[in-house]
Amino acid sequence: MAVLPMKKASICGLQKDRKKILEMLQRRGVVEISDQIEQDSVFSRADMSSAQATFEKNIATATAALSVLDRYATEKKPMLAALQGRQAISVDRYDSFADVREETMKHAYRLCALDRQLEEGRAEIPKLQTQIDGLLPWSGLDVPLHFKGTKTTSCFIGTLPGEWSLQALLERLGELAPDASRVHADIVTADKEQTRIFLLCPQKHAHLLEDALRQLNFARPPADADLVPAERIRQLEDEIQSVRQQLQDAEEEIRQLAAHREDIRFAVDYYQMRAEKYGVIGRLAQSKRTFFVTGYVPQRDTQRLCRELEDQYDAAVYLEDPLPEDDVPVLLQNNKFAEPVEGVLESFSLPGKGEMDPTSVTAIFYYVLFGLMLSDAAYGLMLVIGCGLILLKFKNIEQGLQKMLRMFFFCGISTTFWGIVFSSYFGDVVNVVSRTFFGHEVGIPPLWFTPLEKPMQMLLFCLAIGIVHLFAGLAMKLYQQVKAGQYKDALYDVIFWYMLLGGLILWMLSMQKFADIVQLSFVLPSAVGTVSCIVAGVGAVGIILTSGRESKNPVKRLLKGLYGLYGVTGYLSDILSYSRLLALGLATGVIGSVINQMGSMVGGGAVGAVVFILVFIVGHTLNFGIELLGAYVHTNRLQFVEFFGKFYEGGGRKFDPFAVHTKYYKFREDNENE
Repeated sequence: MAVLPMKKASICGLQKDRKKILEMLQRRGVVEISDQIEQDSVFSRADMSSAQATFEKNIATATAALSVLDRYATEKKPMLAALQGRQAISVDRYDSFADVREETMKHAYRLCALDRQLEEGRAEIPKLQTQIDGLLPWSGLDVPLHFKGTKTTSCFIGTLPGEWSLQALLERLGELAPDASRVHADIVTADKEQTRIFLLCPQKHAHLLEDALRQLNFARPPADADLVPAERIRQLEDEIQSVRQQLQDAEEEIRQLAAHREDIRFAVDYYQMRAEKYGVIGRLAQSKRTFFVTGYVPQRDTQRLCRELEDQYDAAVYLEDPLPEDDVPVLLQNNKFAEPVEGVLESFSLPGKGEMDPTSVTAIFYYVLFGLMLSDAAYGLMLVIGCGLILLKFKNIEQGLQKMLRMFFFCGISTTFWGIVFSSYFGDVVNVVSRTFFGHEVGIPPLWFTPLEKPMQMLLFCLAIGIVHLFAGLAMKLYQQVKAGQYKDALYDVIFWYMLLGGLILWMLSMQKFADIVQLSFVLPSAVGTVSCIVAGVGAVGIILTSGRESKNPVKRLLKGLYGLYGVTGYLSDILSYSRLLALGLATGVIGSVINQMGSMVGGGAVGAVVFILVFIVGHTLNFGIELLGAYVHTNRLQFVEFFGKFYEGGGRKFDPFAVHTKYYKFREDNENE
């Protein structure tokens, strides 16, 4: 377990090598760029915002083009394609893309244009269909809807609310316009909502008829063409057919452009790298012929970095130790066993200045606690086999996912171990199957005991694990303080608490009443209890006298000391928190047993076997998922609150190097020494 030491690096190179040096640094991913050189009359910073905006626009366009291809030209992918990781490419492939990038972006823009065309076409068809639906009731009319009459006549084409007969209409018009004569009327169509009418009258009576129709809430229909309704309907139907053909042509063109999918994917990564590179260029101090790069480099990578820069380019590298006030980033290095738990630590906080990396110790307890909570050998084997097969089959899997799978692999081993110890295999499936289908109950005996039969013994074991976990946290604090030369603080803040807590525990173990309550099979000698009580008393006095040592006022110091001693109740609640190990472990077994009992309710025989298998698969799949989530959440909680609370503050800043942050491809260095 280690926080890798960092070096401050200053790299000076020639402008002619800037592109190659930055691309090499980006592929290596070992330098976190910082802005430590101020601008002056010689060195300045270039404005790269315009170029970055162009690259970001290209990224957005290429991403949108890929989305279009995914919708209209779906790519067939294996079921576990997400586990295959990014495709490895050579540096030459990246360099050669410059020759086809403009053509690739033309394809991307064309795909986006076709997508807009499809959206507009799909929106246009309902509009045209609405017009057709509005014209269908008028299809029997042999004049355009906007026909107003001839030189000597006036025409009124429109609708009246409600359903009218021709006789009722003429009678009503006669009442409202008695002076209008020679009125010709037709009912085009009528329904309960409205009646469509055609009226013709001499021009001299048009105003009379218009006033009468206004009183009847007459409305003219919208008209956008000099065609009779039937012809306009045919015209609109032809337009719909034309739009549909355009949609088909656009979709076919998209499917043809799917041949450029890989180039468009590469364009996303290509312009992402260029955008990040130009972002760094904008932060560099540059003169007419030189440029400076400053930042942090892990000490393990400094020799190789210096050798590559100085051998391949006219560049100079200066390394120095960070100053105490520098904001140094944090990078962890652990073995294969502890490395998967780095993500758990990072989700809480990385080590702050002067703090040790607790990943290795955290990993040991993490796997143990997780296994105790899940504690079913079959579930554990499912984790081990599932994660193991994925890790073996998919070698190119992304690092973050690989770490997570390795973490659950080790958690599965621990779960299998505790399941065997406590004899839990899909709950009590062996007992139920043998009793239901074979008429003779057979079980697998536990290596230690069965928690369902001895819950008090299991509770004591879980609390003992919790005590060891908490004491390990105090040991980590002791180590950090001794390493920092804070010997008095180590005595006051750790040793005294060890004396108090350890003394109290041994004192209780020497009491027969306590042993009877918790069903212990042993009692420590009374002499041990006496000595333990004295040790606990010394520890309590030490805590009272030293907890408020920062105060000069003796009264305040005493009061703070008493309040510090009150913290023993916090340790008690922390220890009781580990009873969740019992709760979750029992829940896994009890729910598994209930599922098995439900499956066996039909009894033996073929029907019973089918029902049992169905209930078994569904029930244990749900139980496995729920208990897996519960074990993960509560294991993290015990680490974050109980364990880290004893020694760990965190607050470190993650090492964020200038690197390749691509989505689809990663580099394979064929021509460079790794």
